[in-house]
Amino acid sequence: MHIYELSGRNVEVTDAMRDYVEEKLTRLDRFSDQITDARVVLTVRDVRDAGRRNRVEVQLNVPGGIVRAEEHHADMYAAIDRASDVLERQLRKFKTRYMKHRQDAPPQPEPGLAEADVDAGLDDVTEFRPEIVRTKRFDVRPMSPEDAITQMEALGHDFYVFRNMDSQGVGVVYRRRDGHYGLIEPS
Repeated sequence: MHIYELSGRNVEVTDAMRDYVEEKLTRLDRFSDQITDARVVLTVRDVRDAGRRNRVEVQLNVPGGIVRAEEHHADMYAAIDRASDVLERQLRKFKTRYMKHRQDAPPQPEPGLAEADVDAGLDDVTEFRPEIVRTKRFDVRPMSPEDAITQMEALGHDFYVFRNMDSQGVGVVYRRRDGHYGLIEPS
């Protein structure tokens, strides 16, 4: 992979980190040489749970979609490893679906996909179908959006559902990538 953007939030990205991320991203090229670019954000957060202190977010742009991973760990390098493993699995699935779609469609020459990639042992990958595996029920208390943000931060979550005390409607506050907060309310 040749084109990627690496940035840090609340952390200085050292040359060692940059080299490590580049090594991990280059390893992903064997699964898809069609990755057009990547964006990596390393974040250090002040949270109660030390295992969620370091966050790595990676977004790979591929033809017809995006492959994304977000992982947390007490050690930044371990979080990078985890994100790399998740991306590797997702790229395998993406490539399997892509190949299946190609088999169903009329044959057309595809640049950038070598026959060696087709025979790379991807038959053992089963297609993943996401499903709801957990349902959570809780009381939605009336509060201001500012109080909801305080609750969200105290829990270490990225979003929080609440009942807006002014409008009595349900709202969601969330942490934006730029470090600010957002508010979602139905109209």
